[in-house]
Order: sequence, then C-alpha cells, then structure tokens
Amino acid sequence: LPDAALAAPAQWWTLLDSPRLDSTIRAALAANRTLEAARTTLAEAQSNSAAAESGRYPHVDLDAGAGRQKYGAAFLGPEHLPPFTYYSIGPAVSYAFDFAGGVRRTIEQQRALTEYQQHELDAAALSVSGNVAMQALAAAAARAQIENLDALLEDDRRNLALVQDSFAAGAATRVDLLNAQSQLANDQTLLPPLRRDLSIAMHALALLAGRTPAEWSAPDFRLDEFTPPARLPLTLPSELAHRRPDILAAEARVHAATAAVGVASANLYPQISLTATASLQSNTLHALFDASAAAGGVAGSLTQPLFNHGALRARQQAAVDAMHAALADYEQVVLNSFAQVADALEALDHDQELLAGEQSAVAIASESLALTRESFSAGNSGVLQVLEAQRQNQQARIGLVHAQSQRLQDTVRLLLALGGRAPTG
Repeated sequence: LPDAALAAPAQWWTLLDSPRLDSTIRAALAANRTLEAARTTLAEAQSNSAAAESGRYPHVDLDAGAGRQKYGAAFLGPEHLPPFTYYSIGPAVSYAFDFAGGVRRTIEQQRALTEYQQHELDAAALSVSGNVAMQALAAAAARAQIENLDALLEDDRRNLALVQDSFAAGAATRVDLLNAQSQLANDQTLLPPLRRDLSIAMHALALLAGRTPAEWSAPDFRLDEFTPPARLPLTLPSELAHRRPDILAAEARVHAATAAVGVASANLYPQISLTATASLQSNTLHALFDASAAAGGVAGSLTQPLFNHGALRARQQAAVDAMHAALADYEQVVLNSFAQVADALEALDHDQELLAGEQSAVAIASESLALTRESFSAGNSGVLQVLEAQRQNQQARIGLVHAQSQRLQDTVRLLLALGGRAPTG
C-alpha cells in the first residue's frame, strides 16, 4: 500500500521502535492480496460515484439510423405513398429535471458508498499491519522460549549425568535416576510445540506479505527489539475509539442507507425530462448532408406513477428497513469497539502485575542460584542442588519471556482497538 494511502497517525507500529517490523509491515501493505482486492473495490466505487455525478448534466447522444417504410391505405386515406427508404443522422440532447431530488440523493448515496469502501480499505490495512505485528511477536516469543528451554534441557542433561554417576557409585537410588530421566523427557516435550509455533508464525508472515513460505522468509524477530510505548493511560477518551475505520465505515453505510431512502421516496413523484433533437433526414443517401435535409424537434415528458401494485411503496419501506438495520449495525460496532478497548486496558493492567511478579521471580531465582553456588564452593551443598537452582532460574526466565510477550501483544491489541492511533493523556 503506498505511504500516501495511510495517514501518518495510522502508522502505529512505529511506536514499537522496530525497524525490521516497519520494513516487514510495509512489504505486506504493498503486496497483500486482500488489500489489493480492497483497493480494486474502492476504485469500482469511485467509478460508480463518477457515473452518478453525470446525472446532474444534460446527456448528448449521436443518433444515426436507416430504414424502409411502407404505409397502409387505411392510414393515409386517399393518398398513396409508395414504400420508401430513409436515412437520418444528428445529435439528441436530453435532460432529466431533478424535481423530487432523486438524482441528488443517488449521488449522495454513491459518495457515501465510496467513503465506506475507503474506510474498508483503511480497516483492511490496519488488520494486515496488526496481524504482521502479532505474528512477529509470536515468532519472537517462540524463539526466546526455545532458547531458554534449550538452556533448561542442558541443565536437565547435566543433572541426569550426575545422578547416573551417583547411581553407579551407589550414592543414589533408582528412583532418583528415574526422576531425573522423567524430568528430562517431560521438558523435551515442550520443545516441538514451540518449534511448531515458530514455523506457523513465520509462514503466516510470508502469507501476509503475499509470498509463499518457500520463496520468502521473515526476519528473525527477537523480543528485545520491540519497545512498547513508555506511557499507556488506564482510561482513554471515546473520541480515540471513534477514529476506528470500522466505525467510520459503519457511519458511511448509515449515510448511504439514508440516501437510498431519499431515492426510493423520489421515485414516488413525477419524473420530468426534456429532449431536443437536430438531425439531417433524407430518403436518399447522397442528399443526406444537403441543407434541405435539416430537421429538428423539442419534446418534454412527465411520468407520474399511478398504479404498480404497491411496488414503489414497498421499495421505499425496504429502504427504510435497511436504514434501521445499518443504524443497528453501527451501534453494535461502537459497542464492540469500546469493549475491545476496555478489554485491552484491563489486560495491560494485569500484564503489568504479571510482569512485575515474573521479574521478582527471576531476581529471587538468580539470587538463590548465586547463594547455592557459594554454598557449593564452601562445600555445604552438592552439585545437584546447584543444578536444581539453575533449572529454577531458567524456568523463571521462561515465565518472564511469556509475560514480556503477553504485554507486547496486549499493547498491540490496544493500539489496534484505537484504530491505529497512539494513546495520549
């Protein structure tokens, strides 16, 4: 999507301060097939709007015709006119007076539909950019958890090796050996799902960029390259949520539906039109362009519906019902937007608590590991205690990765719920 198609505030992902995310989102906006379909639909709506605008002005057509005519004796009476061939050519100008406002409301409806498609394009762009960011965070989180799990598995293997040596020396029981083997086996089962999650996220990024996973690979995103906004408020003014493209699209649909009621109402009233013609007419082709062949005429018409089995009234009522449905949809979209913002704010509040708890757990586990190592150096504890402290430290770090990832994802959800606008205040 060209930069000009997105307002600067809508480039919300720059708040995360990740150059690689910025380049990936821009690549997706330029090549995503869903956005291409939305752009084409917008172009269609713009063409329909331009076509509706032409109803304001007179229409000029060039008419040309040729035929052979024969009149019956009963039509001409005593006069007798033999069959003849005729030719004609000339412009015809027609103009429909917008007496009931039908043309004006049709133009208004098409403009509203064009506005609706523009907001739909904005919503599609916001959705694509949001999906890219979420998949990038999912890939970064999976990669960080894999790295921490690899370190944890290494501790498990060293633990198992020491237990095996102790068992061989008769200092450990078979239960101790089975426990160590079970711990390693259980932790190994955590690795394949994380690798699967990483692959799924990378493939999703390729799809969002309009490429296949075989021909394009996303950057190796890492959690530490994302920086959430330094300040996120606990409450936000409703005007921010009102900027969401889905709300604006719903408003445009209500506008179009209201205009459609006007069009249906205008069809109940007389339709007045005026037509003027200037032509050259001759019964021989070689004399068609002689001055004596000039002819012309002016005609006006008025059409008033009288009886159509209630079709026009029914169409008017259908337009009114459609307007009420569009209004109800708009209200639901607004309610959903406020709920999403509230959910995101609540989630961020809990994320902050979780992050603080996990940071405390890492600090305690790190301190415990340091003290255990000092105790081991002084001969007051064994190697297994050191390895267990190392294992608990790694588990705490895995929990911290999860908390950091969750906070970043909920930050993205809040920015998307606000329509891609940076929260302030």
